[in-house]
Amino acid sequence: MTHGLMKFAAILVTAFALTACGDATPPASTTAPKPLGDFKLGYAVVSADNVQKAPMSRDATADEWEAVLKPEFERRLSVYQGERFYHVSITVAAYSLAMPGIPLVFSPKSAVVIMVNVWDDARQVRIIEQDKQFTVVERLTAKSILGSGLTMSREEQMAELSTRVIDQVMKYLEDNADAFSPDTPPAPAKDA
Repeated sequence: MTHGLMKFAAILVTAFALTACGDATPPASTTAPKPLGDFKLGYAVVSADNVQKAPMSRDATADEWEAVLKPEFERRLSVYQGERFYHVSITVAAYSLAMPGIPLVFSPKSAVVIMVNVWDDARQVRIIEQDKQFTVVERLTAKSILGSGLTMSREEQMAELSTRVIDQVMKYLEDNADAFSPDTPPAPAKDA
């Protein structure tokens, strides 16, 4: 196999893998948020400075990713009114915004890879030992079944992924709610 053909095959495998992952993350939350112990939002940081674009993806800038994620992120986290400040950051590592393809044959899904980390302001330590990585894939809907590249604008794809990213981050924080207690010792920080 030539280098060009191998590269094309790898791109196709990636696209079909993303298509097969169709609904890897839960749908947008419609329930009230679960308690998060002593959690009160200090800073909600969104960074996409080093974001990587997948092959055969529509373009999106770091500023656009930050602008679409940050307002909803802050809104969802600001409902918690605990006694201690925690800082939560999302780093956008990579993305693929589906381009128009051939319906039912080649209809890639949009996806984004993020890293999440949480810091306790008072103790100045990371409370969950390692950054948590998520790969978030667009929902399978009537609009996306033929490929969101055909039926959605780039902005609509980013908005859809943004909602799903925040849902995933909220679920992660809720699953680790015991870490937001003044009685819980901090996890050892790997890097300061």
